[in-house]
Amino acid sequence: MVVILGMAILGAILGVMTARKRNGTGADMAQYAAGYGIAFALVGLVLSLILIRFVV
Repeated sequence: MVVILGMAILGAILGVMTARKRNGTGADMAQYAAGYGIAFALVGLVLSLILIRFVV
């Protein structure tokens, strides 16, 4: 659970930074943050499942 949340937050931060670098508006930053957050959360979910599978 912590891995998924951490990855989602990391993705949102990277999304905002990407939109800001491309001179996006506030709405662009929000959209990039949501998109990157969801994508990174899915990667975190897969990592979490792999870690649980190997540990248990």
